[in-house]
Amino acid sequence: MKLLHIDSSVLGDNSVSRQLSAEAVAAWRSNHPGTEVDYLDLAVSAPSHLDGHSLGFRAPAGTEFTERQRAENAVSEKLVSQFLAADVVVIGAPFYNFSIPSQLKAWIDRIAQVGRTFKYTDKGPVGLAGGKTVIVAITRGGIYSTTEGGQAMEHQESYLKVVLGFVGITDVRFVRAEGLAMGDAPKAAALGAARADIGVVAGEAANQDVASLAA
Repeated sequence: MKLLHIDSSVLGDNSVSRQLSAEAVAAWRSNHPGTEVDYLDLAVSAPSHLDGHSLGFRAPAGTEFTERQRAENAVSEKLVSQFLAADVVVIGAPFYNFSIPSQLKAWIDRIAQVGRTFKYTDKGPVGLAGGKTVIVAITRGGIYSTTEGGQAMEHQESYLKVVLGFVGITDVRFVRAEGLAMGDAPKAAALGAARADIGVVAGEAANQDVASLAA
């Protein structure tokens, strides 16, 4: 089994999402011996944001590319191949300005490729990257999950759920720690709950139906 571990926080050792994603990986390896881990730190080596040079993977067949475009295509190919090769993906995703870090969004833009991770049909889009388990360590300074107003402001977990589903992944398991900036006691409670959730999601077999996991 291959596991891809992705971090996106820019806070280094002070990052709670990095701490929780590392604990999720360790728990998964403990429960699933023999798992091979590949690591991607998007705060250190993020792909550039999409522009005219990095859109080559969306160009028609036979397009003549410049040297820079070929280099950008190679980056996109490496990232999408790494993603497709993984059976399990663990993502550390902090809450930045009501959404995800731009580094993580840049990675998503590189792996969302027609013909590789999804396709369009006469009945609409179809995901091609199914058969994976994704564990996302979500961290937030405030609390957004318990009220309608908070949920309306949250474009982190909701966005990741949509985009991962779009590429065909149905087994997405969220570990949420929120209220981290609201004092020592709320932070400790949030971390305790998140670690309990890690024990649960890392103990389940890979590629399970979401409904059966919730049952």
